Amino acid sequence: MKRGLLATTILLAGVNSMVYAQDRSNASAAQAANTLYPANRAPLTPSAYIPLPLGAVKPAGWLKDQLVVQAEGMTGHIDEFWPSLKQNKWKGDKEGDAWERGPYYLDGLVPLAYLLDDPKLLAKVKTWIEPILASAQPNGWFGPADNHDRWPLAVGLKVLTQYHEATGDPRALEVIQGYFRYLASHPTDWPDSQWRGVRAMEHAVTAYWLYNRTGDPALLDVVKSIYLTSFDWHSYFVDFPYDDKALKEGIQYGHPSHVVNIAMAVKYPGIWYQQSGNPFDAKAVYEGLKSLDKYHGQVTGRFSGDEHLSGRRPTQGTETCAVVEFMFSLEQLVAALGDAAFADRLELLAYNANPGAHTADFWGHQYDQQANQVFCSVAKRQWSTNGDDSNVFGLEPNFGCCTANMHQGWPKFVSHMWMATPDRGLAAVALGPSVVKAKVADGTTVTIEEETEYPFNGAIRFKLTTPKAVKFPLHVRVPGWAVGAKCTIKPASGGAAESVSPVAGVFAVIDREWQNGDVVELNLPMNIRLEQRYNKAVSVLRGPLYFSLKIGEKYTALKRHHETLPVVDWQIDATTPWNYALQISMDKPGESFEVQTGKIGKVPYEQSAAPVVLKAKARTVPGWQMKNNQADDPPVSPVESTEPLTEVELVPYASTRLRITEFPVLKQ
Repeated sequence: MKRGLLATTILLAGVNSMVYAQDRSNASAAQAANTLYPANRAPLTPSAYIPLPLGAVKPAGWLKDQLVVQAEGMTGHIDEFWPSLKQNKWKGDKEGDAWERGPYYLDGLVPLAYLLDDPKLLAKVKTWIEPILASAQPNGWFGPADNHDRWPLAVGLKVLTQYHEATGDPRALEVIQGYFRYLASHPTDWPDSQWRGVRAMEHAVTAYWLYNRTGDPALLDVVKSIYLTSFDWHSYFVDFPYDDKALKEGIQYGHPSHVVNIAMAVKYPGIWYQQSGNPFDAKAVYEGLKSLDKYHGQVTGRFSGDEHLSGRRPTQGTETCAVVEFMFSLEQLVAALGDAAFADRLELLAYNANPGAHTADFWGHQYDQQANQVFCSVAKRQWSTNGDDSNVFGLEPNFGCCTANMHQGWPKFVSHMWMATPDRGLAAVALGPSVVKAKVADGTTVTIEEETEYPFNGAIRFKLTTPKAVKFPLHVRVPGWAVGAKCTIKPASGGAAESVSPVAGVFAVIDREWQNGDVVELNLPMNIRLEQRYNKAVSVLRGPLYFSLKIGEKYTALKRHHETLPVVDWQIDATTPWNYALQISMDKPGESFEVQTGKIGKVPYEQSAAPVVLKAKARTVPGWQMKNNQADDPPVSPVESTEPLTEVELVPYASTRLRITEFPVLKQ
């Protein structure tokens, strides 16, 4: 992976603007530093992109509705009744959990509260944060007095950074600084056999955040010490141990095969690269993702892990914790390395796997989600080590870590949709309805409204509000699948529009003097795409969305956890056939589907009101049946069937709780 000065391809040079494509990192030593936001200080490698403080980006449109659904669902109420949070030592209670569940919950509650400016949630934040700020000891340790493990403090640090960004509360900064002084003055304690050892480099995210604000060189010494004395994830990803041979012989389960550890750790070599400057550290990220996809890859950009790596079969699950942690890893990698491909994958997870693990009202979640999931029940399945209730939708299926940790997915995604750029501009990193208010150029504060129904629609409109004419570059990510995208700049003055066909898979940079009311329109072709999967089955994509068979769903309450709130563990049975093979043209897949679009509802991922529906022809395959309480592997394509040809509907993956997402293909 090359760093430093990067070549640019000039696509359009007009009187008022220059549009060009920039691949991967947009940082170089030759560019003027962006002092408007805390970019990487020397000797760290220059920032590719600079995350904006919490609150600079706000959700809009359907995405705001989704965050409201979350606030009105589990996130807004769970600490009122769930024993792990109702009494918790992190908020000063004498009884309750003192380990990771409190910080996990806050890692989602804090950004959600400030993104929505919700008085109720902000009050909840205060009841947790005040005891944490008051807990700091003279030696720098903080949190519950009877916790002696460094791991939950690593999560607590991420909570405090977000809280400080949103409020400027100096006490939060003091606690963070104190803890790093503690680490600097105490022996290393990062054993490979413990969570704090395999997840030790999570501290580096906060250490660099703090270094960029204070310039304290001792912080870099702490990170180097952690890197050298904790689990060697670099070598792990370069020489990946869990290949097909390991699967065949039987994976030895442990921390290195644990899906959440890997979802966190995939960013560590890239994070460390900022300090090492060694391109082989950045390369390790790519090698790791390549191996995970090859041996354990699943639809929606995730990899299997039910609780451990378990191969590519479409009924192997992925833990919800792994989805939200993988999202955060990709957000950090975009900032560190600048590669648009990380944001492509981030959208796959955010718009598919993240909501796909929850009920549409955000009152229930799964521990494990499956690509082909036709029965959610308490029953034995071919998980690696997880329990029988792992794919039930409910409060605490299998284990409560996801119940506490799942809340960070949506709000942290929104807060990373826009970032500052080293050349004093702004970057639309992940696409979707949002509003960013940030400083550019000479410090002028501008607002950009991103008006769109993306990912359900490919039309995106960026409208600029500025108090004066200001020249700065606007970086807009063009997804790798969006070949044939069109970008049009419409001046507020009514002058001639400028159009360009941007390169897919990179950031298109529009460098011009902007006037109040200028508009940029990006139109992404939402063509149907096919992806070959297990046993030559196919998955269907349109934009960043995977589409799954719409199956009739019957909900049966297994257990109710609250008298008035809808906190229920649900069994879900299929009421319609699921064993379909699609009749499609592999060469021209668009001709095999009829696309119907509709209005996005206030509950965006409700199955009955899916905003996009694909209609296709299919036949049932009688020999494809249930096995071990789940759909058997799809028969090897192409398949033959003499059953009647019928019309089926495919809806967005996340609009389903039961689904087929890897389809056999009928023989032509």
